[in-house]
Amino acid sequence: MNYPPGTVRALLDTGIVTEPTRKALRARLDENDDAYVSRFFEEESFATLRAACARLIPQPERTPPIDVAVCIDKRLADNMSDGWRYNSMPPDRDAYLHGLQGLDESARVMHGVRFIALEATRQDAILQLVCRGQAPGATWRTLPSPRFFEELLAEVTESYYSHPLAQEEIGYVGMADARGWQALGLNNLEAWEPRAGSLVLSELESAPINEAQREDAPEHDLPQLEMRTYLAGDEVDAVIIGTGAGGAPLLARLAQAGLRVVALEAGKFWHPGRDFATDERAQSKLFWNDERLSAGEDPLHFGNNNSGIGVGGSTLHYTAYTPRVQPDDLRLYSEFGVGRDWCLSYEDLEPYYDELERFLGVSGTNPYPWGAPRKHGYPLAPLPLNGAAELMQRACVEIGIRTSPAPNAALSARYFQEGVGWRPACINRGFCQAGCRTGAKASMDVTFIPLAMRHGAEVRPECFVTSFERDARGRITSVIYVRDGREERQRCRNVFLCAGAIETPRLLLINNLANSSGQVGKNFMAHTGVQVWGRFSEDVRPYKGIPGSLISEDTHRPQRRFGADFAGGYLLQSIGVMPVTYASQVARGRGLWGEELRDYMRGYNHTAGINILGDCLPYEHNYMELSDELDARSLPKPRIHFTNGENERRMNIHAEKLMREIWTAAGAREMWTFDRNAHIIGTCRMGTDARESVVNSEGRAFDVPNLYISDNSTFPSALSVNPALTIMALSLRTADRFLAAKTT
Repeated sequence: MNYPPGTVRALLDTGIVTEPTRKALRARLDENDDAYVSRFFEEESFATLRAACARLIPQPERTPPIDVAVCIDKRLADNMSDGWRYNSMPPDRDAYLHGLQGLDESARVMHGVRFIALEATRQDAILQLVCRGQAPGATWRTLPSPRFFEELLAEVTESYYSHPLAQEEIGYVGMADARGWQALGLNNLEAWEPRAGSLVLSELESAPINEAQREDAPEHDLPQLEMRTYLAGDEVDAVIIGTGAGGAPLLARLAQAGLRVVALEAGKFWHPGRDFATDERAQSKLFWNDERLSAGEDPLHFGNNNSGIGVGGSTLHYTAYTPRVQPDDLRLYSEFGVGRDWCLSYEDLEPYYDELERFLGVSGTNPYPWGAPRKHGYPLAPLPLNGAAELMQRACVEIGIRTSPAPNAALSARYFQEGVGWRPACINRGFCQAGCRTGAKASMDVTFIPLAMRHGAEVRPECFVTSFERDARGRITSVIYVRDGREERQRCRNVFLCAGAIETPRLLLINNLANSSGQVGKNFMAHTGVQVWGRFSEDVRPYKGIPGSLISEDTHRPQRRFGADFAGGYLLQSIGVMPVTYASQVARGRGLWGEELRDYMRGYNHTAGINILGDCLPYEHNYMELSDELDARSLPKPRIHFTNGENERRMNIHAEKLMREIWTAAGAREMWTFDRNAHIIGTCRMGTDARESVVNSEGRAFDVPNLYISDNSTFPSALSVNPALTIMALSLRTADRFLAAKTT
């Protein structure tokens, strides 16, 4: 499938592309430099890298080729991480140096010359052996060659499909979203979207760049607020560590109650209209990219998969999928005899779900087909269905599975948010997983954070918490953090730790805090999230519309209807996907490279996905610990051990079969499965017994009377829905219980 050349470059000269996006892509077009001198690699190693890249992504038609080796060299020279690495692999710099040395060793053993001196077919043969773990040479005795090949291929692929010229060849124009997308659904294209085999540029002339589009004005109507500040010597009522779904709601609640509160956030305070480009590579700044070591039989991918940084935390890049739990989600052990029951009920959470759906402006269908009867419906109508959702919907009708437009915390209409202001309707950019520039998505930076600031909260960005000071009674008296390379402290009466299922237990373990139970870091869980991708004759355009447009919870308890042989259940959702993310999954999941990879990616616009979001049981073999390896702050890096259990394997098999049945009914010409796990959960479990839990049902630590934890680390079980709404509900509940205790 061939798309016309020049489309992206033509779009960059129009007002259909925002200024941050234009800057990012034009800079990338200028990256190719024949005179580039490597900053990290020695000359011979860099030549080997370029030769390997030329075989993994051959570009015989392009002179000069997109030089992806330069991207790798720059990353390593700057010592940047993508947020994780396999525990079996050395640090990235060492892995690349040893792996390239291994390629040359294998070439010499087999042919007596360096890798770069071989003809293409022999280079390919060596790469195949490296991929299979069969390459000769001393290097491969200590460096696992299949892992090296996977990492090399993934980075080369991601770098290539981040480039505008590569995006032109697959017909991707998702960056042209300044107006948003009106033409959604199958075979429904805007005038400026390229058609295979034709060139459509006439419409572009009507949208020239104007000076107003170059301004750094916000994309929404939220007021610019002055922020109250506190001195380090001031004793504030509470310090909140982290500003995501767990920290921001309680920050606002405490501030509204008149408390003196300070939030410490490791990342930056972004201005979405100015700072967010519609470009995956540019937006990697929203992911937690400090390196984590991933171990176990099913090592997890971190970084862009499940962790965020910046004021707003992971909600900056969540997809805003906000279904509620069903009541039996909280009684897994009572129902199946495995896992854990929660020490609170659906009735404890229900009023907070009601409040959150109204405050955030959740778009959804009324009545919602699943779960407990609701006292209040969703405040906004559903968002429109995109191509993947239409395919899934028509197939599910055929095979008898109920579906519904998904509940999404993104506005289907302009919405007044009490205490905050007007937020605009979603313009269907489809880029939720890498930042919303308009404010339509209910990330914490445009919802609870401005509400908190309006009521006197201080938000301090780029403050990395490292330790605490405590008094003789064990109460925390100060939080110690690093800002601009200097250690600072904030005196406080209470601490709310809201840093997520890895950074929360990591901080506690580093400081030997709140762990008399021995449960800090234990009970690590990760939602089952297997995906099935299909290729269709219809034009899908997977970059448009809210990524998770359609949902089915008919599989919430599939034991009777579907004959499931596992505990718990899962939901089904349609999924859109951005091109770099998809190309990386194709590389890792299918192992495609060379011309085969490029040919396959030319079908990107005809791709649609379904995935599940399902239960994961807590096991002793899944946990987070401190490694001996130190990060740039001289703190121990976290090591996460994860292996799916028999229950998760059975669930994935069951779900894959059903999703393939759906895509067959939808007319998929081919399908493939990408095995993955999604949201990370557990590690500071709530419960009623201090001997086997870290916090009680109100989030208060058993061991430290003025420490509270509010994030996904406290979940006793994984639940069979996305966690964001429940994290927020628990956050508000923790704040209310804390405030109630202060008045008694």
